[in-house]
Amino acid sequence: MTDTLVTLDAVTVAFNGLPVVDRVNLSVSRGDIVTVIGPNGAGKTTLIKAITGIQRLTSGSIWRKPGLSIGYVPQHLHLQPTLPLTVQRFMSLTGQPDPDCRQALSKTGIEHLFKASIHRLSGGEMQRLLIARALVRKPELLVLDEPAQGVDINGQASLYDLIRSLRDTLQCGVIMISHDLHLVMAATDKVICLNQHICCSGYPEDISHDPAFIEVFGQAIAESLAIYQHHHNHSHDLHGDVVGSDAGGHSHTAHSGECQSGEHHNHAAH
Repeated sequence: MTDTLVTLDAVTVAFNGLPVVDRVNLSVSRGDIVTVIGPNGAGKTTLIKAITGIQRLTSGSIWRKPGLSIGYVPQHLHLQPTLPLTVQRFMSLTGQPDPDCRQALSKTGIEHLFKASIHRLSGGEMQRLLIARALVRKPELLVLDEPAQGVDINGQASLYDLIRSLRDTLQCGVIMISHDLHLVMAATDKVICLNQHICCSGYPEDISHDPAFIEVFGQAIAESLAIYQHHHNHSHDLHGDVVGSDAGGHSHTAHSGECQSGEHHNHAAH
């Protein structure tokens, strides 16, 4: 029996009478990775803000599992560059003790940066810090708005590896927004194509063939996402470089969407 964490029923959010999110039905269960894609202005951020309870609904309803703990990773975090702030101090703002903060940082691979200034972090390290901040809440549902924003391609692959690993380790549900279509197709279980309403949804290997997907993203994008299935036997390190090799001892060159050891996933054709 699936452990449903959140269910949306005909959710609508309108501003000045104009729907930004229009009659959306969606369900996320423990163990799911659901990715919302769509053009700019499609209502993606508004949708996940509604899921977290930050945004009020105009109509429809959202059911959340009683006592549901949600960890939210925002798209941007604006900090004054002159503000002296270490990773330790930033994590302490969650109100959790240092051991719990260190444990969360360890899960994202950056515990060694505990005393570092946040202004000296790379884009990938900053994203891992924001994820660690969300993990301190021990979330059953992890919500991420563009988690790979401002991170280079290898770093993006590494972050998506991390998100899959956290899903497996924590047995949580994940819902995220992304523009990185090739990486999304490899790193998610279900894709939701949003353009105010849900245009189409389904498994990554099917979604690029859907006429509604082609209408939103164009034929060229759809063709570039021609999906094939294959095996990998490696994962990525903190910098996105491949570690490990396949059964024949052949190393793989790092590329977007590579998967973790022994897993069988869908990947964008190169």
